[in-house]
Amino acid sequence: MNRRGILKTAMAAAATTLGLGRFAAPAQAQTKHIRLYVEMDVSAAREKEMLDTFHNTFVPEAVKHEGYIRVKMLKRRTIIQGTVPMNHNYRFELEFESEDLRQKWIASAGHQRVWPLVEKTITTQKTYPVVLYDEV
Repeated sequence: MNRRGILKTAMAAAATTLGLGRFAAPAQAQTKHIRLYVEMDVSAAREKEMLDTFHNTFVPEAVKHEGYIRVKMLKRRTIIQGTVPMNHNYRFELEFESEDLRQKWIASAGHQRVWPLVEKTITTQKTYPVVLYDEV
């Protein structure tokens, strides 16, 4: 019995059936999402408040809304290249399926309740950079 040959044939058949062959088509994204970035200046005295509000109030509300994909809060470790204002120590990242659905979320009572709680911890209230990107 040629076990090695049988095994090779079975694995090749499975790979072909599953589209894992040498010329398999690359995966295609079904949707091009949007991402919003907010550069935040948060004083050391308010970091704990901001993080508690973000994780325990903002995120639980955001996940309920149509089109929501993810939200992250990043704390800057170091600047490797170029210049960034030194006081931008946090970056808020929000990803939604579309800008229309993000606008719907912004207009919701939930957003009106939770974003001001995060925003009040930013030292540059109303002048912080907010940048919207389309996935391409």
